[in-house]
Amino acid sequence: MTKELAIVGASGHGKIVADIAEQLGFTVNFYDDAYPSKTQIEHWPIHGTCANLVALNNPISVVVAIGNNKIRHQKVTLLQQNNFDLITLIHPTAIISQYAVIAEGAVVFAGAIINAFAKVGVGCIINTAAVIEHDCIIDDFAHICPNVALAGGVTVGNKSWVGIGSQVKQLITIGDNCLIGAGSTVVKNIPDNITAYGSPAVSR
Repeated sequence: MTKELAIVGASGHGKIVADIAEQLGFTVNFYDDAYPSKTQIEHWPIHGTCANLVALNNPISVVVAIGNNKIRHQKVTLLQQNNFDLITLIHPTAIISQYAVIAEGAVVFAGAIINAFAKVGVGCIINTAAVIEHDCIIDDFAHICPNVALAGGVTVGNKSWVGIGSQVKQLITIGDNCLIGAGSTVVKNIPDNITAYGSPAVSR
């Protein structure tokens, strides 16, 4: 028996989330604020805006598939306030320790590894083939991009973004609202609200 799932955000990221959802047995219903100028993504119809979804007053299961951390936070908050069932999606090929904790609304993509005693917050994206080592803390609405490697005990703050292919040394703290550029090597703590990139990563 299939289960209904609303996906908020019809973009490239949304396509991958929909693929995961269908592999897990969900029937996908897209909602996107570009509706009605945008009515379809690939073969999936878009049924309305996020506001239209809320107005249905039918709190079905939902996941927010928006890459922008700030907007994802806003949409998740709205849906939670309206009693929607915010679910977590984990690709079947991801490897998740029995001792890891993954909060509601997170999405874990194909080939990702989340090791023992790591914690992933609400609405996080753990993208394709990312490695989250033991005791890492990924705060709410962070995005860990494809092929990122976080060594043990790394903390990534609220709504921070770690760019594709980056590496972070053990026990490093990346603050809130940070942007780590693609391919960076982070060997020193990064304060809140900083953009840093390079090898080693430095503030810009």
